[in-house]
Amino acid sequence: MLQPKRTKYRKQHRGRMRGMALRGSSVRFGDFGLKSLDAGWITARQIEAGRRAITRHLRRGGKVWIRVFPAKPITRKPAETRQGGGKGPVDAWVALVKPGRVMYEVGGVPADLAKEALARAAQKMPVQTRMVSREEPLVTA
Repeated sequence: MLQPKRTKYRKQHRGRMRGMALRGSSVRFGDFGLKSLDAGWITARQIEAGRRAITRHLRRGGKVWIRVFPAKPITRKPAETRQGGGKGPVDAWVALVKPGRVMYEVGGVPADLAKEALARAAQKMPVQTRMVSREEPLVTA
């Protein structure tokens, strides 16, 4: 499972998820991508489940890029625990995803195969998504 090797602080505040994604909003590495339409937390387990769904459907063909990393620790207190006593232990690592963020990219496969693979990954995600393709830049000579 993905998680940081080391962090400056063990625990973080929850924070807010306002606005659109400023970076990571276009397909840069592959030919097709899975873009988020909502804001949300995506856990390391969900990221791994999406990666497995894509690679299994592509049958180890093509290349897959994961464009999100779970760097935010989420804490949870044990069940049936009284209030107080401080913040609970780290339970999971999540990636903060805003609308417009490309989460996965696929390259080196036909469009129909990439579309089906990304659709399978989208079913594992807790946010609404859509498939996008690379926008070729205009080259002026």
